[in-house]
Amino acid sequence: MKILIVDDNPTNVIIIREILKKENYRNTNTAPSARAMFEILGIGLHPGDIVTTKVDIDLILLDMMMPEMDGIEACRIIQEYDHLKDIPIIMVTAVGDSKKLAEALDSGATDYVTKPINKVEIMARIRLALRLKKEKDWHKERDQRIQEELRLAALVQNAVLTPPLEEELFEVHALYQPASELAGDLYAWYPLGDGRYGIILLDMMGHGISSSLFCMFIASVLKDTVTTHVEPEKVIQELNRRFNQLYIENELVQYYFTAIYIVVDTRMKRIDYVNAGHPPALFFQGNGRIIMLDEVCCPVGLFDKIEMKPQSLYYEDEGHIALYTDGLMEIVEGEHDAQMDFLIGHLEGHHEWNEESMRQAFFNSELQQERDDDKCLVWITLKEGETPE
Repeated sequence: MKILIVDDNPTNVIIIREILKKENYRNTNTAPSARAMFEILGIGLHPGDIVTTKVDIDLILLDMMMPEMDGIEACRIIQEYDHLKDIPIIMVTAVGDSKKLAEALDSGATDYVTKPINKVEIMARIRLALRLKKEKDWHKERDQRIQEELRLAALVQNAVLTPPLEEELFEVHALYQPASELAGDLYAWYPLGDGRYGIILLDMMGHGISSSLFCMFIASVLKDTVTTHVEPEKVIQELNRRFNQLYIENELVQYYFTAIYIVVDTRMKRIDYVNAGHPPALFFQGNGRIIMLDEVCCPVGLFDKIEMKPQSLYYEDEGHIALYTDGLMEIVEGEHDAQMDFLIGHLEGHHEWNEESMRQAFFNSELQQERDDDKCLVWITLKEGETPE
């Protein structure tokens, strides 16, 4: 526990040090001016001049009236440094002006004591300040541990996302940008045999830890569900059943997720899908026609059973399908039609995947300064070629 005494009067310094010694606070340092204090703290007169990352000062007793720079101005400068602003500062002053004392507290001082110094008063204020700092340091360390754990969890969550797939007649790629460390979007695709592929994109309600944990649960059962049940209606019903098994006692919020699941059959050139409350996928055909996959049923997790009607489409030439979460639409403010026009304008054209173009259009956009929602884009390329017998 180290206390820094800043005072231009040597007598005051001696008095304070003796008081501290008798209370077993023997680890002290002194500075005769604000400039000398800055040197001990490893900073300059202006933020950015010098920065010392490690400072072993736990409390500062700062004289308010000093030559060159008073304690109030010195306190303001200290507050500009993130690694110093949590050090408690107790002003020591002979000034009884309430406005000056209020100014000192506004500048960042934790407390103040008046001269002549009262031993009982100064020690009470020092103990209080150090106790509050200890509690603040504990919370700060805990928050740092939580942030580290969140970063690790984000790495684990990112690891379950499916890598790109490139086949002779079929390709699928994705871009993903979570709104925070942990996200509520999930995408995956699986070869189903005989030239068929299952692709799913889902968006869990909400953000943060709870949504990401629900997402990880779905990820854990997804492969088994898709490869076992295959057909869109059966897959969505099974995910609904599995999700509803997550009973949470005294749950105040009912969690659910939207999802779109597509089965592409490259032999039959057929697309089967179920859209469970998700934004409509866009199917860009080779002839320039655009079809919305907008036949929707209710989201997954709201009811024990979902009433749905699977839809089927056929294609002849090359084309591409864009699946996306609503975070992509929210880049543009305004009505739904304006958002769809923006999406279509950037997604139509060449059927081949162009990551640079998509990243520039949706993930580095200056139109959205803050990420309020997860953003995800899945791009399915349907290629021309000889269809296997």
